[in-house]
Amino acid sequence: MKSLNILGCGTVGRVLGRLFQQAQVFEIQDILNRSLESGQRAAAFIGAGRPIAALSEMRAADLYLIAASDDAIAGCAGALAASGCIRQGNVVWHLSGALPSTALAPVRDLGAEVASVHPVKSFADPSAAVAGFAGTWCGLEGDSPAVELLSEAFGAIGGRIFAVDTGFKTIYHAGSVLVCNYLTALLELGVRSYAKGGLSEETALQVMEPLVRGTLDNIFRVGTVQALTGPIARGDAAAVAVQLEALGRWDGEVALVYRALGRVAVDLSRRRGLASEVDLAALAELLDQKG
Repeated sequence: MKSLNILGCGTVGRVLGRLFQQAQVFEIQDILNRSLESGQRAAAFIGAGRPIAALSEMRAADLYLIAASDDAIAGCAGALAASGCIRQGNVVWHLSGALPSTALAPVRDLGAEVASVHPVKSFADPSAAVAGFAGTWCGLEGDSPAVELLSEAFGAIGGRIFAVDTGFKTIYHAGSVLVCNYLTALLELGVRSYAKGGLSEETALQVMEPLVRGTLDNIFRVGTVQALTGPIARGDAAAVAVQLEALGRWDGEVALVYRALGRVAVDLSRRRGLASEVDLAALAELLDQKG
């Protein structure tokens, strides 16, 4: 069984360490955190591993997981490279969704194979994350030997692997922000718009729920193109013009969001093929105008 050292063993590192330990995928060897006490708590949760107080105490291993925060990954890679632990063919990997595996250049320069794995999952509750990890989608990119090894390892704990383009890793991660964090922000704008029409927040959410849930169901059933409805799907420039004018008088920032998303909707409508090109061109021109 290959040995694994973990640097910066926070919540996600603990969850993966425990899963690897339970499935006997890797031997969890040394755990280095900011404090020895934190490392001891991580080892206790994982059920294996030796907490260490300094990198100088770390033994050589087959794999090194840098599970630290994004802003600490490069520093950890540099420190690991300077430690003398790295050997040709070691696998060093991190868990950032935003950073590519190239952030690990210092150890790669010493002959290590590098990769990144991004589990697309909430890890707010570590115990629940362990219990519910099976079926989790995990974005993987990096050097071929590391990718192959980690694909097998994550498959053994129930992960579902998909490939990410290393050159566009940050844009890939922005997609998660758009569909999760910014979806929440978009719905907040909907609540504010309903409120301007006289609805309480509670009523607005109740009115929105079947509409939003139905839209999401349609998107995941037939895709974004076929799920598009409303004035832009119909090519109704007159309705869009009235809404833009009203939004501009009320809140220019909301109008800007409406215009930006409207341009995406025009593209979807064009791909769907229900509205005429003349109507779509009129909509595009209208949405491009400055408020």
